[in-house]
Formats: sequence, C-alpha cells, structure tokens
Amino acid sequence: MWWRGLSIEVRPVRRITPDGASEPATRTLAAETPVAIEFNGIGYAVMMMTPADLDDFATGFAHAERLLDAGQVLDGVDTHATEKGLILRANLPPECAARVAERVRHRVAESSCGLCGLENLEQALRPLPRVTATSSATPQAIFAALSALPAHQPLSQKTGAVHAAALCASDGSIRLVREDVGRHNAFDKLAGAMARAGLDWEDGFAIITARASYELVEKAALSNCPLLVAISAPTSLAAARAQDAGLRLIVLARSDSMLEME
Repeated sequence: MWWRGLSIEVRPVRRITPDGASEPATRTLAAETPVAIEFNGIGYAVMMMTPADLDDFATGFAHAERLLDAGQVLDGVDTHATEKGLILRANLPPECAARVAERVRHRVAESSCGLCGLENLEQALRPLPRVTATSSATPQAIFAALSALPAHQPLSQKTGAVHAAALCASDGSIRLVREDVGRHNAFDKLAGAMARAGLDWEDGFAIITARASYELVEKAALSNCPLLVAISAPTSLAAARAQDAGLRLIVLARSDSMLEME
C-alpha cells in the first residue's frame, strides 16, 4: 500500500549549481495525501493534507463547518487507508447529526438552478458569531512568539513546505502548534487539539504562518480566538469579516514590524 502513515518522505534529487555542475543528493518532502472525511456515514469533503494529527483535524474541521457546538468533540475518529488515500470516519453527537445532511446540500452547487446558487452564496458568507474572548498580549509578546515559533515547527525545518498554526499565551510563550501542507488544515488541527484537550485561548492569541485569508479569519472567529496574527497580508474580505466578528487582526507580522487592522 502506497500510504505508510508518514509526514515526510525522502526522495533522490540532483543538485545543480550556477556553473552547471551537478551531483546526486536527497531532499526531504512533506507528505501530501488525499483525505476523505465522513460524518455519520455521509461523505462530506476531500482534503489534500499532511497525514498527521488526523483526530485533531477532524474535530477542528467539524467545528469550522459548524457541525459541532463549542466545547463538543467527536465520538472517536476511525482512519482507513485505501489505495488512493485515507478515509476519516467520525460520528457527531445525536443532537448535531441532522446538520450533516443540511450542510452537504449547501456544499453542492447546481449551475442550472439560480436559487441553489443564491443559497450557496448565502451559506458562504453566513454571519459569524461575535468573538467574546479577549487578549492582553502586548506587541512585545507577539514579537517574542514570532521569534520562538520556528523552533516549534519540526516539519517546516525538515521540508520548508508546511504551514503552522500556534496557540500562544499572553506573554508570547508557545503553548501548542500544529503543522500541515495546507494553512487551513493547520488551523483546524490546532482548534481540534485545543477542543480535545479542553484548552481555550486564555487571554492569548493565534499565529498563522500564512496570509490572512477569509477562511482563516472565519475559523479563528468560530473558535472564539481573540487575536489572529498572520505573517503575510490579508485579503479585503478577510479584513471585513474580522471587523464584523470583532476579531483583532494583525498582519505582515515580521521580526521588525507588524500592522494591526482597524
């Protein structure tokens, strides 16, 4: 079977220099695997992701899709390897089971039906819950977290090809990190790990090693994150959605400066 449950893979390469010389070498690659997600026996989505921390991912993804309520977790996640990828099978609590069919209906776009299109647009920009958590992190704490984060990114150090999402304390110390080839997957893994461990933001904040897309802003708001720090730029929709949800958003966070959206 092609899948071996590894987060990395070493492949042969040929190193080429500007003078035209070359030599054999090896390169460590980040694993990327198609993962199909089923909730209550219903096929829901297929993601391309790093095959690690899958229980965390399934829980965080279910929260981001509003299939679970705050504080809820999945009743176990079974992982099945196939010749073409992985299947994650999970069950929602009974009181949430009906949400799967409703969300699947809105995830399928019918180009021949204008009404369906309108319904899907409404689903895509559903109102976000207002963020109620707060963060007392100072700029100095955020810069400290940015400096410390690389040491908590083992996959990135080996491959240079994955994103990270980090839970940071208000003093800038790193509490928890998850990595994935997909920036959205990394945040889902972080949110899922927090839910499964009974952790909350506790006056802290999140760092993402990616641009602040509207999807990441929405995932942060749905997890009641009080402050989202992104090392790259935001999109206009991300900034607007953050403002609507009352989510503090800091972008272009580098070692020498950062911008807070107003």
